[in-house]
Amino acid sequence: MGLDLRWPIGLMFSLVGVLLFVNGLLTGPSAKALGININLWWGLVLLIFGLLMAGSAWRAGKKAAK
Repeated sequence: MGLDLRWPIGLMFSLVGVLLFVNGLLTGPSAKALGININLWWGLVLLIFGLLMAGSAWRAGKKAAK
């Protein structure tokens, strides 16, 4: 049928999420805003969202194949 748009969206958000998460892990305490490591938490949020998008595309592909 074609490429499901959730695949590239999920992969892009997962990649950016991993990059931000790793950056948040590797940066020192000077990168915190109000005591919160923004890169770490937003990287985790983007990674979860990307994985949800890719997972829903995978499930839709399995249902379409039946």
